[in-house]
Amino acid sequence: MQISVRREGAALVAQLDEARLDAAVAIQFKDRMREIAAGAPERVILDLSRVEFLDSSGLGAVIAVMKMLGPDRRLELAALGPAVERVVRLTRMDTVFTIHAEAP
Repeated sequence: MQISVRREGAALVAQLDEARLDAAVAIQFKDRMREIAAGAPERVILDLSRVEFLDSSGLGAVIAVMKMLGPDRRLELAALGPAVERVVRLTRMDTVFTIHAEAP
């Protein structure tokens, strides 16, 4: 599971460097994000610009990461491609997550 991490001001930006976030990689994604989130600041931005496919397992993994961050930190999504954005909107997760058109 390839996730690039960088600081951008007061936020931690985690760019998922995979084309798919689905059942096949959901557990690896959660494990890697758990490592990344260990020292994360208040804002964690998940850059999904390279993700072309997101299924319910992948979305569940993203939600699990949000819950793992707890109430003191928040997970934001950025740079959603058309297919990923469609899943997020259809499931109304756009009302749960702050979504940025582009990654910082």
